[in-house]
Amino acid sequence: MTQAPPSSPGLRKRLAPMGFLPPDRATATEFWVVRHGESTWNVDGRYQGQTDVPLSPVGVLQAATLAERLTGLHFGAVYSSDLTRAVQTAQAVTERLAGAPPVQLNAELREINVGELSGLLVSEIKERFPEYLSALRADPWRTRRPGGESMEDLFGRSGAAFHALRERHPGERVLVFTHGGVVRVAVGLALGGVPEGAWARLSVTNTSITRVLIGAQSGTLLGFNDEAHLENLIHATEADDVLGQTP
Repeated sequence: MTQAPPSSPGLRKRLAPMGFLPPDRATATEFWVVRHGESTWNVDGRYQGQTDVPLSPVGVLQAATLAERLTGLHFGAVYSSDLTRAVQTAQAVTERLAGAPPVQLNAELREINVGELSGLLVSEIKERFPEYLSALRADPWRTRRPGGESMEDLFGRSGAAFHALRERHPGERVLVFTHGGVVRVAVGLALGGVPEGAWARLSVTNTSITRVLIGAQSGTLLGFNDEAHLENLIHATEADDVLGQTP
């Protein structure tokens, strides 16, 4: 009997680890999830959450550099958080894509709501909200920002948004402009959850690309925090509002 070549579908299925089968690309959606460029409050070190602040001059340059990298690529649709820093990043990129697709705004793709922490520096948060920081260290997943959301809340909100987009764009590649917390949610959807304590290790750089394939019952992480287009830039902020670090 002729042995099946390494590329045969049957062999790929047998070699799948622990019986895992990736999502069917005919029905799943491949998301390219981009964190916005550096904002003016990123520069100042202020928590922003859902406060609407624009890109900094460096953020504008980061977006332009990403646009150059993605020039001519085709996406079935483009979505963005409705916050200015994400919209500005999206607009800079989409005009260079094949067909210049419109940017569709989706408020469910907003960053985590940091409530009373908005506009504060880390030093101010440590002084005013020590109980919150203690609770965050003990339970980073369920602890809500004072007057705001927890990571669990964010996962429920933006996770539902990703699945709604998946149902709308089966078999397509979709570009999403959003925030560091929502990028982590996309990773969680792809991996079937993120191990406790691992969220703080998922550093998400401004304008980095994370690629996930999401199906109805499973997902695959295709690439995380790809920042190759930023190699010649001096500054690319990683910290954000989710992890209790400088945003």
